Amino acid sequence: MERHAIAPRDDWQAKVEAQGLIWHSQDGDPYWDESAYYAFELAEIEKIEAAAETVYDLFLEAGERIVEDPEVLEIFGIPEYCHRALKAAWRDEPPSLNYGRFDFGYTGEGDPKLFEFNCDTPTSMLEAAVIQWDWKEALFPELDQFNSLHEKLIGRWAEIRARLPDQRIWFTHTADPSHEDTITTTYMRDLASQAGLETLAIVIDDIGLDARGRIVDSEDQLITAIFKLYPWEWIVNERYGQDIVRHLPETAWIEPIWKMLWSNKAVLQVLWAMFPDHPNLLEASVFKEKIGDSYVAKPFLAREGANIEVVQRGLTVARSSGEYRQGLTMYQQLYPLRDFGNGYPVLGCWVVDGEAAGMGIREDGLITGNRARFIPHVIRG
Repeated sequence: MERHAIAPRDDWQAKVEAQGLIWHSQDGDPYWDESAYYAFELAEIEKIEAAAETVYDLFLEAGERIVEDPEVLEIFGIPEYCHRALKAAWRDEPPSLNYGRFDFGYTGEGDPKLFEFNCDTPTSMLEAAVIQWDWKEALFPELDQFNSLHEKLIGRWAEIRARLPDQRIWFTHTADPSHEDTITTTYMRDLASQAGLETLAIVIDDIGLDARGRIVDSEDQLITAIFKLYPWEWIVNERYGQDIVRHLPETAWIEPIWKMLWSNKAVLQVLWAMFPDHPNLLEASVFKEKIGDSYVAKPFLAREGANIEVVQRGLTVARSSGEYRQGLTMYQQLYPLRDFGNGYPVLGCWVVDGEAAGMGIREDGLITGNRARFIPHVIRG
């Protein structure tokens, strides 16, 4: 694993905008940063790929244990009225992409270590699947890249298409100022269209309820299937949350409500308790004293690097602010990230229905936040 400086392409901004990446910069600083790239040997990529698929299997086993224990569901902060629906979704396996992004620490030595699993509303998908591939083809057409996300997602949409009523699905997101959610959802909608589905779009604030409490669009059409880039923990706490859960059999939600189990950082403690000393896991607990004096503190439902504290030998070396101060905190063993010259890389390894599907790399300080830079990669040798 090596980091190399390289000259950005002429007019790179227009090139990535043409492919949909309109949030390529923040306050004049690049988010998509092609002034450098990471190079990996094939053996390293095979190790990372194996880690993603291995950890996915661990999550399957952890899910089986969690759904059978109401006390654990309570610790996760999942409302009691959701428990039966969550168990039913886990058992019955409604239509699902089963996709997500594992964030791994990796320095080029040893085994990749899991930080968390972004599997309910993962982002950085367009840049991982399309933008960095186009960059590679332009500059290094002779090299390969760990990247089959685009094709695997189309394939997965094709697999579940027949299970969606009338082979039709709505796509929803928040009206975010940066348009990241808009473009991410639009990209996913395009993949579904390529797989043969009829697709419609609706901003989440425009979703309504009919007289029976079922969700409808702005034209009062019953929404029978919906892809949402909006977290389940927010949905179930909305005023209409109980109506959504009560009518789950009438609307296919992608991803299903059971994703609340895996996207919650509480699962890290369950994994460690079930698989202590696993080479791809870091020790995690809600009890700080169990971890020692070097750890990362993470609220169960924090996002985008908010409200994280990094403690090394008892001293706080990094801390981020945010809106996720309430609720329980997970303490995870500190992994010694490596600075390759311009920040600390975190590997975002994608899986689709249990198969490794590619990787995106983000660089930042000791906490990977929403101002991290996305750096492309290639495979050499």
